Amino acid sequence: MLRVMISAIICGLATAGIGYLLLPVLRALKAGQSIREVGPTWHNSKAGTPMMGGIMFIFGALLCLLGSIPFMSEYSVFYVLALGLCFGLVGFLDDFCKLKFKRNLGLTAIQKALLQMAVSALYLYLLYRQGILTCDVYIPFVNVTFYLHPIVYIFFAMFVMVGCVNAVNLTDGVDGLCGSVTIPVMVFFAAAAIAMQKLDLALLPACLAAGLVAYLFYNWHPAKVFMGDTGSLFLGGIVCGLAFALDMPLILILVGFVYIVETMSVILQVGYFKITHGKRLFKMSPIHHHFEMCGWKEEKVVVVFALTSLVMCVLAWFGITGRLG
Repeated sequence: MLRVMISAIICGLATAGIGYLLLPVLRALKAGQSIREVGPTWHNSKAGTPMMGGIMFIFGALLCLLGSIPFMSEYSVFYVLALGLCFGLVGFLDDFCKLKFKRNLGLTAIQKALLQMAVSALYLYLLYRQGILTCDVYIPFVNVTFYLHPIVYIFFAMFVMVGCVNAVNLTDGVDGLCGSVTIPVMVFFAAAAIAMQKLDLALLPACLAAGLVAYLFYNWHPAKVFMGDTGSLFLGGIVCGLAFALDMPLILILVGFVYIVETMSVILQVGYFKITHGKRLFKMSPIHHHFEMCGWKEEKVVVVFALTSLVMCVLAWFGITGRLG
């Protein structure tokens, strides 16, 4: 437990230090964000803000985990880290295309989907081969599990993982939002891993919780840097990777509630727009933009969404007490 706390503190300090060194580099490289034309007009002032800031908490966590290797007895945490890094690499390629071609859209939807499915399939196969993935689906609150055939489970899991990663990515649309929403999620997974006597696995979410706190010093409104798809896809990979490493993927419905709402708002908006031939269900989607259009300041959006995430994570904790006991 003490080792987890010390690692988290070190990661927070390392992230802050990396951010201090990284910002001038990103500015010198002119790694500025392009703003979507369909977004709120007041976001246009953010054009040129450095992106790929997710590098700071990615490297902060990576350094802490590598430094903890001599004290580890079990190394499944590196499967989760590798998953996050692979998704982060997809995000980096997307960010790089945006910068290279000076546009808001990087990789095509098909390119990203294929890369994400390949990464998900490889991760799930490795967990299954190592005996970490049981193909049992745990249902929170009722403390019941049911078995799925491995092939069915793999396809179910791939759908969940790709959906989760892109849902986290959608949340990164307001200064400080994705980081603030994800901090309670990481604290939840760290606490769950500790309660399940998986201290080495707890290191990663604990470090990222502290790293994201440090990152918010740079990303709080007005943001000095954006995490970019590099950071948001990495976080999405870690979130779903931890859920499967702890063998309770359905808990994502609770801890990922804000991510799901963001995604559903986009799906509903697009569907309603097509059905009604041009009418909108929300003023803008994802839903954080809707609240902005309703007059909420960015700080209020972030605080309300982060508190919602916190409440849902507390609820999720009560949902898995049967699994922990």
